[in-house]
Order: sequence, then C-alpha cells, then structure tokens
Amino acid sequence: MKIPKAAERLISKTVNFVTAAVTQTSNAKERIEIPPADGIAELCRLSAAEGCVLLKNENNILPLSKERTLSVFGRVQNNTFFVGYGSGGDVNAHYNVSIMEALQNSNDITINPVLSQIYADWCKENPVNDGFWGHWPMCYDEMPVDNSIVENAAKNSDTAMVVIGRAAGEDRENTLTKGSFYLTDEEDELLKKVSTSFEKTVVVLNIGSIFDFSWVEKYNIGCVLILWQGGMETGNALADIISGKVSPSGKLSSSIAKKYECYPSAEHFGDKQKNKYTEDIFVGYRYFETFSPDDVLFCFGHGLTYSDFCISDVKFSEDKDCVKVQAKITNTGKAAAKEVVQLYCSAPQGVLGKSAMHLCAFSKTDILKPKGSCTVTLGVKKAELASYDDAGQTGNKSAYVLEEGTYKFCLGFSVRDNKVIGSFEQKETVVTQQLTETSAVEPEEAYNRLTAVCVDGKIIKKYKPVPTRTASLRSIIKYNLPKDIPLTGDMGITLKDVKDGINTLDEFVAQLTPVELEAITRGDYVMNSPLGAKGNASVFGGVLPSLREKRIPAITCTDGPSGIRLSATSALLPSGTSLASTWNTKLVSDVYAALGTEMIVRGSDVLLAPGMNIHRNPLCGRNFEYFSEDPFLCGNIAAAVVNGLQSSGVSACPKHFACNNQETKRTVNNSILSERALREIYLKGFEICVKTAKPKNIMTSYNKINGVWGHYNYDLCTTILRKEWGYTGCVMTDWWMQPSASPEFPLLKNQAYRVRAQVDVLMPGGSRSGKRKPDGTLLASFCKEDGITLGEMQQCAKNVLNFALNSQAFLRENEE
Repeated sequence: MKIPKAAERLISKTVNFVTAAVTQTSNAKERIEIPPADGIAELCRLSAAEGCVLLKNENNILPLSKERTLSVFGRVQNNTFFVGYGSGGDVNAHYNVSIMEALQNSNDITINPVLSQIYADWCKENPVNDGFWGHWPMCYDEMPVDNSIVENAAKNSDTAMVVIGRAAGEDRENTLTKGSFYLTDEEDELLKKVSTSFEKTVVVLNIGSIFDFSWVEKYNIGCVLILWQGGMETGNALADIISGKVSPSGKLSSSIAKKYECYPSAEHFGDKQKNKYTEDIFVGYRYFETFSPDDVLFCFGHGLTYSDFCISDVKFSEDKDCVKVQAKITNTGKAAAKEVVQLYCSAPQGVLGKSAMHLCAFSKTDILKPKGSCTVTLGVKKAELASYDDAGQTGNKSAYVLEEGTYKFCLGFSVRDNKVIGSFEQKETVVTQQLTETSAVEPEEAYNRLTAVCVDGKIIKKYKPVPTRTASLRSIIKYNLPKDIPLTGDMGITLKDVKDGINTLDEFVAQLTPVELEAITRGDYVMNSPLGAKGNASVFGGVLPSLREKRIPAITCTDGPSGIRLSATSALLPSGTSLASTWNTKLVSDVYAALGTEMIVRGSDVLLAPGMNIHRNPLCGRNFEYFSEDPFLCGNIAAAVVNGLQSSGVSACPKHFACNNQETKRTVNNSILSERALREIYLKGFEICVKTAKPKNIMTSYNKINGVWGHYNYDLCTTILRKEWGYTGCVMTDWWMQPSASPEFPLLKNQAYRVRAQVDVLMPGGSRSGKRKPDGTLLASFCKEDGITLGEMQQCAKNVLNFALNSQAFLRENEE
C-alpha cells in the first residue's frame, strides 16, 4: 500500500512545521496544531455552500448586489453553530469562520456597520454558556431588539437577514419546546418586527436538523435559506451564496411538515423503553405522498437555485433486468448553476401495499451556464424495485418480490416537481431474492402496522397485524458454527509473512492462544490509548506485547464524521445532513478523500463514520450526523464517504447498525419494527453502502432491535450482513455495551454472546470504570457444552486480521 501523494506532501509540511505548538484549550483538552491538508478548506467551503437549501426566494431577493446594504439580525451571526454536539462533532478545528466574520471579509457584500457593531458589543457582554456533555445549549439567548433598532436599520438598508440557530447532538435530543423545535418568544418577536419594517426579509437557518417551520406562513418573509451547520467554513459558504458567487443547489434530504404532529412517527418516538414503528415503511415522503400530501410545507428533494432548468429529449428504455433513462438538462435562466435530476418509481400497490413513489436514481449536473445543457443518464435495476414480503401475502414469504402491474417512472427536480416519462408492465409476480425470516418482531410485542390499500382507485390507510418470529435462532446458530483451526503453538509466523504470501492467515491464526484470541476481540480497554495518537477513541488489534511481536499493528480509531477527533487539529467538515443536501456524491467523496490524507498524517487508521441512521423523526438529537429519511439517498451518500476515505488508504466505519433513531435512553431502548420496514428502510442504506463501497469496518448500535441489542445481534451481524450481503470486514461495538446472557445459549454472557453474533471487537475494550483487564466472560464458557468455540474466536480474529493486513497501521508498523 502506497501513501497518497497528497498525504506525503502534508507529512513533509508537518515535519517542517517547527512551531507546531501544543496548547491547552478551555476544556483542558490538549491541542496540537498541524496544518490542513492541501485543498481541504476549499472543499469544505464548496460543499457547505452546495448543501445550502433555498426554500423560497420571492422576487429574487437573493443574491444580493454590493450596492444593497444588508442589515443582519440575530446573535448567531457572531456565535455561529458550526457543528452539532457529541463525539461526532467534537473536533479541534483548524479554525472556524463565523457568519459575520465572513460577511465583513467579503468584497461582494455591504453590511450595515452600525447594526453589526451593536450585536458585536452585546455578544461580548453576554457570552454564551456552552454547557457540558448532554447538557449543551440548543439555542443561545437572543439580544433584545426594540423598535428603534429595527427602524434605524430599515432607514439604512432595504434588506434584512435574520439568522436563527439550533443545535442538538449525542445524548441531547431535540424537544418540543421553545428554543429547540419551536422558536423562542424573542425569535418570534424579532421576525415579526423585522418582516414588518423591511421590504425584503431573508431568514437564514443555522441548524443541524429540521425543526418547526410554521412561522414561514405567519410573517411576510420572502426568502428562506437553510445554511445547516457547515463546519469550519460555515460563514464563508453563506457569503458565497448570498453574494451570488455560488448558486444554491442543495435539495432537502427530508420532508418538512406543517407541524410536528404530521410526522408519521410522532406518536411513537421518545419512549424510554421501546418504540413501535407503527408507520412501517411509510417514513417521511413515503407517508406524505401516499396518504397526506397537504401536511407538507416543503417536500422531499425541494430546493431552488438562482436559475431555472428544464428537462427535454427524454429517452426511456427497458429490458429484462434494467430501466434506462436519458435526458437533456438545460439552464433556461440567467445565472450559472447546478441542478439535481431525480428519478422516482411509482410501483403497483399489489397485495403488499407500497408508497405512492420512491426515489430510485439521481444525478447532479456540473455548473451549467445560461443556455448551457448536458445529458444525464440514469439506470435502475428492476430487482431494486422489489418489495419484501415478510408475511407471505404473495405466496413467497421472506422474499423480495416484484409484483405484477405497471411500474411508472417520474423524472424531475423533487418528489413533486416531476412528470411521468415511461413505464413497464410486469406481467407476473416474480421472486427476485429468496431469503429467510430474520429479526422478526417477538410475539409478545405484536402490534398493528400501517399499510396501503387501493380502494376504487384511491390509496387509503389500513392497519394490519405485524408478522412475528417463528424461526428458532438457536438451531440456525448451531447449524452454522465455524470449524476450529487446530492449534499449533507458536511457529514463528508473523502477520507480515501472511502479507508477503509466505504463510496463510489460517496458519498464522493457528498459533494464537485463547488469551491472544480474547485480546484480538477487544480494544485496549480505554479511550485515549497510549498505543495510539493522542486523543484517540481507542486502539484494537495489537493490544498485547505478544501480538505486536507477531507484527499485528495497534489500529487507532478516531471519532467522526465531522472531522478527526484527536488532540491534533483537523478539518471540521459540514454536517452529515448538509453533505446529503448537496446530492453530490463526487463532491462528498472528494471531501472525505482529503480528510483521509489528514488521518494518515495524524496517525488515525479508522474514522468512526459515516453516521447513516434514517431521519425517522425530526427530534432525534443526532440527525445532524445522519443523511436522510430516504434509504437510497442515505446509502449513496454514505458510499461516497466510504469511497473517499478508503481511496486514501484509511478505513471508514459506517454506524450505527441499526435503528439508532433516538438518543433518549439509547443504550437500553428497544426499536420494534417489522422485518419489511427493517429491510426496506433501516437496513437498505447500509446494504447499498456495503455492496457498493465495501467499508472495512462497521459499528453496531447501542439499542435493541426487536429485543436484541445491536452488539449481540446474530440476525443482523451474521445472517444479513455477512451471509446475505457478503460482507467480509470487521464489526465493532459502539463504545461499551450492555451486559446480557444469550437467551438461546444461557451459558454465554457478554463477550461470548457478542462473539457468537460475530461482532468481532468490543470497543474501547474495557468497562467504563477504566480498569485495564478483560471481564473474563469470553473464555468462561470455552470448552463447555454450548459454550464459545475455538472456531468462533478464530473467525473473529480472522475478520480483524484481514482488515489489519490492509490497514494504514500495518503499513506504518512494517515500513522498511
């Protein structure tokens, strides 16, 4: 494996960076200054700008010309939210550019200096309190603004910009309160005063996830722009957008409803013990477009540019296996811009019931100048349009089926702005993939789930009993136990000998003692392991001297996805939702390829990213890390992240597998959902990512899925992930896990239960107490009836070592 040239240049630059000072930040976290990777600042700025979603722009309020003076209201102009809270955003950023800093530095924007100084003075006198873990502020106290301030500003400028900010995060759920999901009284009053006094009002939302938008219809607001949390280049990205240097081209990755109660999961979110996913596959726009279109304020895929586009010369074709669409996209407006072309499929309702339409392909154009055009080609495999029959309604239980009927395709610029451009007729129902019952609902948790039924040509809601588990997991596991590799004792074989082709991996593993095998299935006990770069999340692999003597490297993990969480400085990237809103897989891949070069220099081997849980409910605290309510968009953006990182030689680690859809009691909460919803919605993004990008590591979730914690879940981690999807990489836990005994094999507890599920590595490796010793549960049942087997421990070791052989850590430790 060769180190990318970009990383070599950065390593050289770093070595010569003699003044790399080590300082202490205000939170007593060590900070080591290392220069940014070449080009990463520009990529962050571009991606943050491209992720901005222009929801409305009446009378072309934006972009602003330099001749127009802009009055900026809202303290977030100075106290900008660059990222959400928790491990996913806690990065020692190279720098952060606030909104006002960027506006003042821009040569293309004229700011009302009197008003900006009033805010600067007030913010200085009223500093924010950033709180502490799980108790961070969701918003900042707003400056009181009396009528005279607004009226004086209106005399000096015709355009006002009100900036509103929100943040949530890990262990910090959004709440149905003012200052979180709803505007504060002060924010509401500010919007009222400004929109009344100014002819033109722009609202900029510096938010991590969707909140209440009902105020858009309440006041005279002509322009609404979602800035999201754009990382270290947040301010510059906004300056580029409002000046017209960059046209917005972001699209909503999740629907915006008129009120919280309209979201299909509203009644089944936030329970401290369990949540039943009664909406089933009807998440987000799948629900709204099927049952309740009038409840939507801004639809999925919506987003304006500073120009106009049209679609022409559409060519639709299909064969036995695929659908192909080709179309000409023309910029018919007056500004250079990009546009996202979206293809939706409307499948026949059949006996299973389906959403009115779903996204099946998309493509983003390059910048098209006025009157410029390009040809876009989109392809869809018919098997990807199949639905999962978990109840046997089609006569094909536990199978993906393509039901008979007409499959229509709509091409356009959002889930609503589109036209039918072709169809094909499926003459009979066919099975596209026969599987087995996996992770079904337990009988004692049975409930009625939402489905769609066509009556007199109209789709209506109907609730039907969810199918429950009938298969015996014990018998499945017993039948599929791996064979032992006979122990040979130490034969002097090193992992480098395996890399060089001198010995096989099985020959190497045959040398490992049970104690060494146990060590390979856990990390180095604690965060900030002395075996890795300072500030690491933990280290796994060569955690014992005897393992390092065998040339197994100590592999360093770092938190992500918004950057590299170490003592060393790192680029702070736009949030996951911001990047997903670009709908630009090439750009996202480039951003993470650049971050990969920073990882190499800093000694990070695995970035715990991307976060790719579904936006099931807008209150989820970590929605800022996640991509979308749609699994197809989610899977493709996640694949772009993985491809980018791993093109640089480091590893991605998609998370949290699976159904980590709320932060409230996340370590004990039970996500109860049908096998169909699990496969079609909550696992589909992971499936796309695994099959197309092949991540080298994957992280399980804290929560239970139908009664089984993610880190013990044989159904998910062995049956689906490895056997169905063909995954050959390493699976690790989220940090720490819940103690439990196996219901199928009561002798197995904790680590033995985990290893039987083929969850290879416990991270960080020890208990929260920080004790540096194993809990003893892996080997406690070894050599006993129904106990953990040698083959199972060796299997996990091989999964870890296959990754180690191709890791940056191995390259670093074996350089000659």
